[in-house]
Amino acid sequence: MTNNNAEHWTELATAAQKGDKRAYAELLGELAPYIRNVIIKSLKNQEEAEDIAQEVLISVHKSLHTYSSDRPFKPWLMSIINFRRTDFLRKYYSSRQDKTISSDASIIEENVTNMTTSYEIRDIEKALNKFSADQQRIFKMIKIEGYTAKEVSNEMGMKESAVKVSAHRTMKKLQGMLK
Repeated sequence: MTNNNAEHWTELATAAQKGDKRAYAELLGELAPYIRNVIIKSLKNQEEAEDIAQEVLISVHKSLHTYSSDRPFKPWLMSIINFRRTDFLRKYYSSRQDKTISSDASIIEENVTNMTTSYEIRDIEKALNKFSADQQRIFKMIKIEGYTAKEVSNEMGMKESAVKVSAHRTMKKLQGMLK
């Protein structure tokens, strides 16, 4: 996944919002394999991963009108992916007697497509601009775009542990800055 693909998705989403059916079909066609790859990394069962991928595509379809073209598309998409995966895991673990997880799905759902949170996103972006280019890149790739530490380490020529430490430290500093 390159930035060019993400920019292309932004263009397709914007065109689809204006009624371009070809752009809409192309967008969903390009998103489907990406969504599957993201979800499969976190679930062992391929059938369940496929089910979640379909749920994500349905959510993209239903929520596309909420996407704001002045914002990057990929974080918006990752929010939907993360919400659908969390929703699946919450249901899965709630049906098990031996393990449960707690999740306030209403908070997640409220913030997935709610543009009132865009001010918070802008605050995060401003704070993130105070970090070095490498710290910003590592943080965005792991926490926003959904890459693994291993993928980022390969891309940047760093040790995986150094990538993890950088992402963690950046997160902690951001939390302190945004309080």
